[in-house]
Amino acid sequence: MSETLENTEAEAAEQDGYGSGAMAAMGPEMAADPQPVWKALRDETPVLPIDDLPMGGRGVLLTRKEDIMEALRHPEIYSSNMDAVDLKNKRPMIPLQIDPPEHKKFRKLLDPIFAPRKMQAMDDEVATLVNRLIDRFIDDGQVDFAKQFSIPFPSEVFLTLLGLPLEELETFLTMKDGIIRPDHVTGRRYGTKTASEYQQKIADSVYDYFDHVLDEREVERRDDLLSHFLDAEVDGDRLTREDILDICFLFLIAGLDTVTATLDCMFAFLARHPEHRRQLVEDPSLIPNAVEELLRWETPVMGIARVAVAESEISGCPVHPGDQVMVMIGSANTDEAEFPDGDVVRFDRDVNPHIAFGGGIHRCLGSHLARLELRVALREWHKRIPDYEIEPGHTLTYTPGIRSIDHFPMRFTASPA
Repeated sequence: MSETLENTEAEAAEQDGYGSGAMAAMGPEMAADPQPVWKALRDETPVLPIDDLPMGGRGVLLTRKEDIMEALRHPEIYSSNMDAVDLKNKRPMIPLQIDPPEHKKFRKLLDPIFAPRKMQAMDDEVATLVNRLIDRFIDDGQVDFAKQFSIPFPSEVFLTLLGLPLEELETFLTMKDGIIRPDHVTGRRYGTKTASEYQQKIADSVYDYFDHVLDEREVERRDDLLSHFLDAEVDGDRLTREDILDICFLFLIAGLDTVTATLDCMFAFLARHPEHRRQLVEDPSLIPNAVEELLRWETPVMGIARVAVAESEISGCPVHPGDQVMVMIGSANTDEAEFPDGDVVRFDRDVNPHIAFGGGIHRCLGSHLARLELRVALREWHKRIPDYEIEPGHTLTYTPGIRSIDHFPMRFTASPA
């Protein structure tokens, strides 16, 4: 899910700086129920010029899938190599912020490592992690789903991939949160000196951490992701140490929060819609389709950004070099022109061309891993906890940009042992 993270994090952090109009509406209330906003934008202003972005400059907001795919399929006009967000990374994150022709080289090296067959081979390991987490609260009848499941789970999967001990979980969460939400950690607004200094310190520590682990793998290879990076070679091309560090930086910030947010959105939907939940309990074979349909309907990462590098236009709207092009993938996934019954959640939808993982050449490198995590989580959870609800009286609060839920109290009834 790495395609979609870095730009939406800034949007989430800066929402109240967008002023009036559509962008100002994209706060927590909209994040809780975005579909009506998407429809209104598609109907009224599908291509919306924004003259004064908070970080300066001009932008264009796209909400129709046809226009969005035009931007995503033409990196020579709408580039991903941008500094829309300052995450204190030393170099562009690979492969997300690399455009052609260099992008092709990196995908040829990395795609085989994240191929569906290799990700599927992790099914048993991932299932063990899911059940290990459930074991900790199964007897309680209640859980904070975010803190006790959706936050630790993807980080534990990532640690397993890297061949690192699960005891490193707190280190990973500290690094992730220190880069993505330094304002939460320091108690100050994003962009203040305190938060920025803390973010820089954490970002530097990420490079140091992985540099140290790579030193160990250089001496002794293991059957893990870092060793595969060190040995990857296609047509004589290999990854340099800096390349691997830039990939690790991206995966730390992009592969953890997005899966967490997706789990939050999926389980919140299922908690509110018992008829859909019963379908999965009674027929687990529906789970792969359900994952795709909930990715489409919920679309945890609402939008991503590109920067125009050439003069162009989209549906008659001029786009100038330097303009930010903000593509609302959540809107594309409910566009009536693509999905005639897009306002209906159907787990029997066989053809589902959603773009929750982005589109074009920068489509998410880790999508097969993310799908595996989601399928296994839904399968193992519903085996053991078929009946659950949001704590009565509690209203879930979604973060803008990436629709995660910081506090998700849930009551449940477990299956008999």
